[in-house]
Amino acid sequence: MSYTPLAGTRAPVRVWTDPYGIEPQAAQQLRNIGALPWVEGVAVMPDVHFGKGATVGSVIAMRQAVSPAAVGVDIGCGMSAVRTSLTAADLPDDLAGLRSAIEATIPVGFNQREKPVDPRRVRGLEQAGWDDFWRRFAGLDRRVAQLETRAQRQMGTLGGGNHFIEVCLEQGGADEGRVWLMLHSGSRNIGKELAERHIAVARRLPHNTDLPDRDLAVFLAGTPEMDAYRRDLWWAQEYARRNRAVMLALLCGVVREQFPHVGYDEPISCHHNYVAEESYDGVDVLVTRKGAIRAGRGDLGIIPGSMGTGSYVVRGKGNPDAYCSASHGAGRRMSRAQAKRTYSTADLAAQTAGVECRKDAGVVDEIPGAYKDITQVMAQQEDLVEVVAHLKQVVCVKG
Repeated sequence: MSYTPLAGTRAPVRVWTDPYGIEPQAAQQLRNIGALPWVEGVAVMPDVHFGKGATVGSVIAMRQAVSPAAVGVDIGCGMSAVRTSLTAADLPDDLAGLRSAIEATIPVGFNQREKPVDPRRVRGLEQAGWDDFWRRFAGLDRRVAQLETRAQRQMGTLGGGNHFIEVCLEQGGADEGRVWLMLHSGSRNIGKELAERHIAVARRLPHNTDLPDRDLAVFLAGTPEMDAYRRDLWWAQEYARRNRAVMLALLCGVVREQFPHVGYDEPISCHHNYVAEESYDGVDVLVTRKGAIRAGRGDLGIIPGSMGTGSYVVRGKGNPDAYCSASHGAGRRMSRAQAKRTYSTADLAAQTAGVECRKDAGVVDEIPGAYKDITQVMAQQEDLVEVVAHLKQVVCVKG
């Protein structure tokens, strides 16, 4: 489908789903965003749902301004994946041992490492820039200075919520049954701490006093506050990228131990909570993608569904109406609290049949039924991306 304009906004708000199907709170958020004087335009992805300040699944182009709430608190959160030389026939019938090996190697949930990762000891990990990266911690917002040790120990850890590690099988085509490794994570606690501190600063700035939603407070170009946010933002985005790179390299190592003959293609990695400097129709803008990936022409990206439905590797079509973007996943159709009220562990077991994963009360809020239909989400963005591979998980690790 092509987009539908959302009526009643100053800046154009283009919607890649049925506008009447958007929950009322999210629709009001989109109108609030479209009313901001700095906004050049908004692209609304088919996985859109209510968020803090800005909706999840929104791409916002601003002139000389940026709203930290339009990035989200998990700065740089995103996906990484790599195709292996293995096929389904190489995997054992019982995948519990593989799942246990992954969980023993990569801390999940609130767990962190006893000692920081030494990049030199991780096979296949990019070695460049680590010393400079950690040196720059000293230049971040002084209020996070005491968190450096925690940030170091959380490097290469998954976290909880909707973060996951998966072993998947390719569906259909010439590579039917090919094994992929995939993971979803971000900048861990340090990204959240930086985001929340800068959102609080933005809310207090005089030019933000009359906004329709104070959570949409912005920083303006050329100000010390904007400079400080951009400095911390770029660092947190790099933290997230390196965090996923460490985990993917460790994950490859786990699989290599069990399958010594395995080979790996080039990894794919993409943020879906971040800021980028881009230009459209000759206008330079700061583009915030909150629950959206960049889908420029030829860009490879990853769009996951839920822990029982599968995911897609895609190639961007470079649609400028969407600011060269696509959805970041299926998107939630109910809150975590509602999911826990609606579903039981028996429902979770039924909806994740055939997947080696947790099936206890602690992950009921991540049940596939709490998410939108990923096949419908993909159908609504056919003018944004083309499918490269359809994947179905056989192992899913959650925190």
